[in-house]
Parts: sequence; C-alpha cells; structure tokens
Amino acid sequence: MRRSFLALAILAAAAAALLAPAPTSAQTHPTAWDAALLERPDVKAALTHLEREFPAQVREWIRIAEMPGKSQHEQQRGAYVRAEMERLGLEVRVDSIGNVTGVRRGSGGGPTIVFAAHLDIVHSLETDLKVRKQGDTLRAPGIFDNSASVANMLAVIRALRAANVTTTGDLVFVGTTQEELGLRGMAYWLANNPRPDLLIAMDGGLGPINYGALGIYWTRYRFTSDGAHTLRSRGQPTPVRALADAVQRIYALEPPPLPDGAVINIGQVHGGDIFNGIPQDLFFTVDLRTPDPVLLDSLDRAITRIVREAAEREKVTLAVEVEQKNGAGGTERMLEGARAHPLVQTAIDIQRQLGVRLGPPGTPAAIATGSTDANVGVVLKIPSISIGRAYGGNQHTLSEWADEPSALLGSKLTLLLATTFGDGVKVVAPRYVP
Repeated sequence: MRRSFLALAILAAAAAALLAPAPTSAQTHPTAWDAALLERPDVKAALTHLEREFPAQVREWIRIAEMPGKSQHEQQRGAYVRAEMERLGLEVRVDSIGNVTGVRRGSGGGPTIVFAAHLDIVHSLETDLKVRKQGDTLRAPGIFDNSASVANMLAVIRALRAANVTTTGDLVFVGTTQEELGLRGMAYWLANNPRPDLLIAMDGGLGPINYGALGIYWTRYRFTSDGAHTLRSRGQPTPVRALADAVQRIYALEPPPLPDGAVINIGQVHGGDIFNGIPQDLFFTVDLRTPDPVLLDSLDRAITRIVREAAEREKVTLAVEVEQKNGAGGTERMLEGARAHPLVQTAIDIQRQLGVRLGPPGTPAAIATGSTDANVGVVLKIPSISIGRAYGGNQHTLSEWADEPSALLGSKLTLLLATTFGDGVKVVAPRYVP
C-alpha cells in the first residue's frame, strides 16, 4: 500500500508541475494600495458612519444570531435581510434555494464585485441561540459563524448609502444559503448569474487573507448483506468484516500532511440493530481534504477502490453515496499567480492599514487555502478571496464566541475593498492563474 501511495504522489507532483504558472513579473507585488482613499470625503464619511452606528450594528448582529438558521431553514434570516436590502434601495431578488441578492448599481464601466455572507448556521432548530454578553465577548451558537458577517454586510450597505458613495462597478451583496452543506448556495448562484469580476466571501476570523480552496469530498460507503442469526453466522458474508478491512487499509494510506498534502478522516460508522445477528446494513463516511486537485481525485479513486475490493472479498453489496464534492483550488505553488493578484495584495494592504492581527509571529499575510463560499470562485478561476468578519472561535460548537469590537474592523475592510475596486481599479493584470 505504501508503494501504491508513492505512485499517486508522483502523479500528483508531476501534474502540479504542469499546472504551476511560469515565473513572470506577476509573481511580485503588482501595486500598493493607495491609503489616500481614506481621506476621500465620501469614503471618510462612510467610515465615520460605521463607527458612529456600530452600537446599532451590534444590536442587529445579536438579533440575527438569535434567529433560527440551520442549513435549509434560513427563511427567517433571509426574509430579514431581504427587507433591509429593499429598505436601503437595492435591487433585490430571492432565488429558488433562498439566496438573497441585493444589487447596488454603479455608474457603468467598472467591475462587478460580489460580497457573499452565508445566512446559515450548523445548529439545530432546537438549539438555544440566546446571546450572552460578557464584557467585549458575545457568546452563542452561530454568533461568529456566520451571523457576524451578515450584520457586517448590512452595516456596509447602510454606510455606503449614508455617505452617498458612488462606484463605477456594480456591488452585489449575496446572503447565501446552505454554505454549511457544501457551499451549495454559492455554487447555485454562480451557475445561474452572470460571472462576476471579483468574489469576496465574508467568512472566517480576522487574520490572513484566504485566496485558495481546500478541496473537500464527503463520501458514504454502504455495505449490505442478507444477514443471519449469530448461531448461523459462522462463515457467512458480513458487512462488518468488509468495513473493518476497508477502514484499516484507508488509514494506511498516510498521504503527506496539509497544507500541501491531504487529511483523511472517517467520521461516522453506523449499522446493526441487535447483538445477536449479522447486520444487514452498515456504512462509514470518509471526509477527504486537500488543496491539490490531482491528489484529491487520486486519493478519492484509491479509497473507493479499497472499499470495492473489501466488499468483493467479503461477498457483500456496496453502494457509494457521494454527499458532496467541492473542488480543490491548488497548492501554494500552483496558486502563485493568484497570490500576486491585486485583489489579494490590496486586501493585505488594507488589513495592515487597519491593524488587523494575523496571529503568532511568522503567520503569513495570505494563505492558499479556504473553506468558504470563495472556494467556488477559486475553482472557477474567478479572482476570489475570503476576508474575516471579527475575532472569535469555537465555531460549530455550543461555546462559540466573538469579540464584539473587532467586527468594526471586518466592516471597514469590506467597505474599503468595495470602494477601492468598485471605483474601477484595474483588476485584469497581472493574469489570474490559479
């Protein structure tokens, strides 16, 4: 099995070399963001509006966080966002899966920029979403991921309107649905709308800019058999033996670690109803993640082959059920061209200007990974990044928290990106090479 994986690794490395962009001047910093924008009267007024109205933004943030929002049950949040967008003068529409889109038209000739904030959270409809405030910390399931971004988005729209900011390009604000189920809302939106020039996902914690896409494949492998009473089980086909064999061989693959390698996790094992019988239905799930598209598909094929062989040896039936397949954007080397794009560089510069903390010493300003709505754009070769909403942590748990004051940084970052690129800053060079 080690030799088999070595062959896969060699194939992946060869393909990576073919996919990597040739060294060009695009590999250097293409431009420095002009901080003079901060003194432009309309931008200055918009930033002042964000600061002055921040207490109201926090109250709205709490109100949104206390609305139910489990994936596929985002209707209340969606209705709220739609009503606010309409009140603020945007052209608003809701599509068939619940994405709420508000368009702020530009004067013409500029790029179309999409800002995406997902409406959904992972927590069940029965979860207590009451927000508790402890000093500068807000605590509640979903308060950070992603209620904070929805409030940031609405605050930015209000600030742009209050300051009468005009842009040449259209600013498109999208409250996406089903992000937590595999970025379904964003994928649907991009498949059913004109291709934007830039995509900015408002998701994640403040820190490094994400300009890549971590590929994520979720697959359920289900074994079935006729079953038998324990007294008649000796020598009979059993899904348990097939599952045990497959799981052991999958973990023996041991690919290189992230960030450029892969991680494989078996998160669920279910089946059997009684002690005294061979189970008739048994399944396990595989969560496979890597930024390398070649390695992603190679490992997926290897895992499926292992499971099929185990089922055939044991003479049980196998069904391969794909839950989601989110493509990979590429390793850091593959994304050298994307790293040099003005969208990434400008976001880095604005964060420096705002004083955003990156993390421990040595933390890079931008990283070639991501697990947000921006992933869909990266894979489609749309210049795409993910920017933070606030400082926080423990997302997807009942102890989730967010640092209240830092959401103002997230809102300012969004507003400055909107005014920089919405005003027609050239974004077509250097060439975007994911």
